Amino acid sequence: MVAHAPSEHAHHHDFTVGVKQGERRTRWVVLLTAIMMVAEIVVGATTGSMALMADGWHMATHAGALGLALFAYWYARTRAHSELYTFGTGKVYALAGFASGLVLGVVALWMMGESIARLVEHPAVAFGEALPVAVLGLAVNVVTLLLLGVDGHGHEHGHGHGHDDHDHDHGEEDGHGHGHGHGHGHGEDGHGHDDHDHGEDGHGDGKDHNLRAAYLHVVADALTSVLAIAALIAGRQWGWWFLDPVMGIVGGVLISRWSVGLCRDASRQLLDAVPSQALARRIAGRLEHVDDVRVADLHLWEIGPGRQGCIVSLVTSAPRDTDYYRGVILGEIQLAHLTVEVHRCQDCSPAQASA
Repeated sequence: MVAHAPSEHAHHHDFTVGVKQGERRTRWVVLLTAIMMVAEIVVGATTGSMALMADGWHMATHAGALGLALFAYWYARTRAHSELYTFGTGKVYALAGFASGLVLGVVALWMMGESIARLVEHPAVAFGEALPVAVLGLAVNVVTLLLLGVDGHGHEHGHGHGHDDHDHDHGEEDGHGHGHGHGHGHGEDGHGHDDHDHGEDGHGDGKDHNLRAAYLHVVADALTSVLAIAALIAGRQWGWWFLDPVMGIVGGVLISRWSVGLCRDASRQLLDAVPSQALARRIAGRLEHVDDVRVADLHLWEIGPGRQGCIVSLVTSAPRDTDYYRGVILGEIQLAHLTVEVHRCQDCSPAQASA
């Protein structure tokens, strides 16, 4: 048996390397959003434009949500190597994204409620004064969208590594032997790595829900700016005062849909939902092509943006070294964490092991 230092078997779950760019972009977006927020609220209040005020207050909540996103990046980065978190701080991004989704939902409800009230009250609106500020707000939104990137999705590309880990033999009364091995993937630890693919079921969708939340907040701002501009132009040109609150309602409905989608996706990661059924079937299929191996138990979950963890238990009448089974998986599939457990049924024929 070859002796190894415990550090050789450590699983490192640092998810901060691939999201540093997202943190830097978010910092600039928070600054621009805060400046524009103050301008729109002040001008909207003095001109009486509900669409402009809605955009300003909406931007205020976004400034807070974007601040939360920035805090999440900082928290995950400063505690990346803390022993408190078993699989690292990758889920901090999903937690912040979920919270931001809730904020989006509250903003949408407020916009719709306030707009309905404006339809009833019919307040006077200074269309000419409010229009330039709304245009400036849209320009800021476009700049911030460019800062955050095309789609607001962070993609992680790590590499799978098979390490010479340890085996444990347990003599038990039921005649079963057990081997336990561990393999893990890293993006930059300098180890040799196996070939892998980057397909849809190779490493998940790679979404950084924190960055996605920031992106959706800015998109929502841009939408309300566009609607405000349309309403202000129509009001000034044709006297269609009702378009101002109607646009607020339309914007609220669209934003609420984005809120639901963001919360749904982030909650799946928080609740350890299987990120890809196709990937789970692929892992099991590769193992079950070896001898008479049958997968007894398989757990697949997302432990960070685009990073999957897997724990698999297999049964066979002729077990091989755990390194072999890890190689079967990591040869084509990228995983950030892999634990393989081998059960040998000594009193079973191959057919029984397959049952």
